[in-house]
Amino acid sequence: MIALGVILVIVGFLTGVSILWTIGIILLVVGAALWLMGSMGHAVAGRRHYW
Repeated sequence: MIALGVILVIVGFLTGVSILWTIGIILLVVGAALWLMGSMGHAVAGRRHYW
């Protein structure tokens, strides 16, 4: 999810399409939150770890 967010932010920045930029930032934030929760030991979506 983080990788997809980075790709969308880069493509959105290069092409000037603002919706890709916005979706990319949202995916980055959600992916980072899931990664952080998973690394702290919280179960995320029924899993002990998330990466």
